Amino acid sequence: MTAYATEPAVRPDGDRPAAHAAPVVTGIGVTAPNGLGTETWWAAVLRGESGIGPVTRFDATRYPAKLAGEIRDFEPEKHVPSRLLPQTDHMTRLALAAADEALADAGVDPARLPEYAAGVVTAASAGGFEFGQRELQALWSKGGQYVSAYQSFAWFYAVNTGQISIRHGLRGPSGVLVTEQAGGLDAVAQARRRIRRGVRLLVTGGVDSALCPWGWAAHLAGGELTSVTDPARAYLPFSADASGHVAGEGGALLVLEDADAAAARGARVYGTVAGCAATFDPPPGSGGAPRLRDAAELALRDAGVSPAEVDVVFADAAGRRAADRAEAEAVAGLFGAGGVPVTAPKTMTGRLAAGGAALDLAAALLSLRDQVIPPTAHVTDVAPDCPVDLVTAPRRPDTPLRTALVLARGRGGFNSAAVVRTPA
Repeated sequence: MTAYATEPAVRPDGDRPAAHAAPVVTGIGVTAPNGLGTETWWAAVLRGESGIGPVTRFDATRYPAKLAGEIRDFEPEKHVPSRLLPQTDHMTRLALAAADEALADAGVDPARLPEYAAGVVTAASAGGFEFGQRELQALWSKGGQYVSAYQSFAWFYAVNTGQISIRHGLRGPSGVLVTEQAGGLDAVAQARRRIRRGVRLLVTGGVDSALCPWGWAAHLAGGELTSVTDPARAYLPFSADASGHVAGEGGALLVLEDADAAAARGARVYGTVAGCAATFDPPPGSGGAPRLRDAAELALRDAGVSPAEVDVVFADAAGRRAADRAEAEAVAGLFGAGGVPVTAPKTMTGRLAAGGAALDLAAALLSLRDQVIPPTAHVTDVAPDCPVDLVTAPRRPDTPLRTALVLARGRGGFNSAAVVRTPA
């Protein structure tokens, strides 16, 4: 199957599905290169403050790409119990911190929920690279007796879901998705389906990190990293000077909750996840067209809204000329040239693999809360062949922001879209 839209507005047989209140987001947790914690990060985003700089985690001088979006102020001892430190990769420590913040922000005590009422669905791209590299070095330099037993799971792409579930006693339906940059949206879509089938609450989203020599080799093998060394000119989506992207780490986890359950406990709501959809591009060389626009249309249909009702688009923003052009054409084809404000705050963090789209989803929800569109940093001139209204400074529209569309594309042909709306 090449596409899905959860709970379509009209089934192929013409019948409408049973009415469901859209699940709501009641908590957000963020770990990002330009801010640790949701409000710290959001304030930095609105200031246009970038977290991209020279790689400090290892010596990158011999590599063609030398910039990254590193989280430099994270002290794991302050966020992770000491018993978990020996068994967790840096990626998982960031995820545990984000989950703690999201649950606290939602005002949820998992211990007070029915035993199987809550679960975890996260996205990852490759798992604990840094932990794996350290143990492989120990294996080859010292011998197998020096390899940690925790290597059996600390590298695994499902480890964030598992550790969050264990730490908070979330024993309901759980899972993990691996669709690279699209993963954050796909995880939220899966969590949304679970809630519509009776689960009360899901911790969902994505957090990723692979900023070590082994992980860097994988990034470089993809051929999409920029070699520009000026942080202000390196990652320029939709610009004629686009030369690739900067890799980063971090992401966001959300508390997605049944709307009735959230209302019953008087929860504060950021917004509803009104629509989700995904498509898959045809194989390279097949002559088929990219299907990002199809994903967006399906998500809008799932949400029951028209393109005219969308107030802002959070772009995937690949930072490569052909990919940027394709996304701009998809957006213009749906909304008209310059027909909707488009933004890419990930220019301040780099592309975060599975964490990127989840962080964009958090930004979209905060945009609706604060009635402001965050900027696309560093881009001053939009290429003529990218007909989008790119927001390059914080913008407060004259009409209320009610609906945001978030787009994401993952390596290998994954396209995902999500629609979030202000709470009813």
